[in-house]
Amino acid sequence: VMVWLRRCTHYLFIVVVAVNSTLLTINAGDYIFYTDWAWTSFTVFSISQTLMLAVGATYYLTFTGVPGTATYYGLIMTVYTWVAKGAWFALGYPYYFIVTPIWLPSAMLLDLAYWATKRNKHSLILFGGVLVGMSLPLFNMVNLITVADPLETAFKYPRPTLSPYMTPIEPQVGKFYNSPVALGAGAGAVLSVTFTALGCKLNTWTYRWMAA
Repeated sequence: VMVWLRRCTHYLFIVVVAVNSTLLTINAGDYIFYTDWAWTSFTVFSISQTLMLAVGATYYLTFTGVPGTATYYGLIMTVYTWVAKGAWFALGYPYYFIVTPIWLPSAMLLDLAYWATKRNKHSLILFGGVLVGMSLPLFNMVNLITVADPLETAFKYPRPTLSPYMTPIEPQVGKFYNSPVALGAGAGAVLSVTFTALGCKLNTWTYRWMAA
């Protein structure tokens, strides 16, 4: 009975965590909608994306103990987000304008850290966390700079949920303007270690709850 309970709980948690991760980070791909503060929001969103990827992927990875699972988790999030991208497209936004956060390379680095250290959980937290935190802003900036004429497009297709008084008038220079990747990667490298540790802890709590 406990085996099946664990399996069911395992799959339930994966669905819940993956779906919520995706829902929380779909809007994180819309940096360019925040035209006034695009780079500032990029830095903040980089940290939120790192949080959702690191916690969910680490939880799933340490639950199964099989390297490759984090990449699979990243793939789940990617598929969900591409479906959301299609929904934005159906609402009338240009397809190239809807940025999809890139998680897979960072998830692969997490798997690599786990595999290379012979499934050492502490190394996963330290090395994997730093790798995810530093890589995610880098990949997402590459993603972002492919958007054509972001300012013009943002004015042409204003976000329907944006209040009229929040509509951009002219671009402002945010305090994070000069180096959003460096700031995101720097903060991510530190915070991701904590995020990854939380994913491991969630795994421990789950087992204790199921064994009770």
